[in-house]
Amino acid sequence: MKLNRLSRAVALILLAALAVFTLAGCTTTETTTTTDGTTSGGASMIIMLVVLIAVFYFFMIRPENKKKKQAQEMRDSLSVGDEITTIGGIVGKIVSVNDKYVVFETGEDRVRMQVTKWAISSNTKQTEQPQ
Repeated sequence: MKLNRLSRAVALILLAALAVFTLAGCTTTETTTTTDGTTSGGASMIIMLVVLIAVFYFFMIRPENKKKKQAQEMRDSLSVGDEITTIGGIVGKIVSVNDKYVVFETGEDRVRMQVTKWAISSNTKQTEQPQ
């Protein structure tokens, strides 16, 4: 978790620095006419903008998409007997699973609850313990 916060902080600092350099380039860079009659100066601004978007993608968007994909794979692989925790903090053992819902038992009183799959935050696979 700390690494994730650290990488986001670094990404935000880099984005801020690139934005400052890009804006500074917009105000101070003048287009110059070369000997063959073409103008230059806008290319550096475009390159900085592309770098800004690439940094934003690799530090912010891509890790979030990976995290969502892993959570969806975890929810799709739920099976009877797994111990789960919901986003509300309720812990229980799965009794039945279908496409949208999961029914699980909580505690020793065997109260059964039905929740949607998106409400499950973690899964702890349980193995049968010999008695």
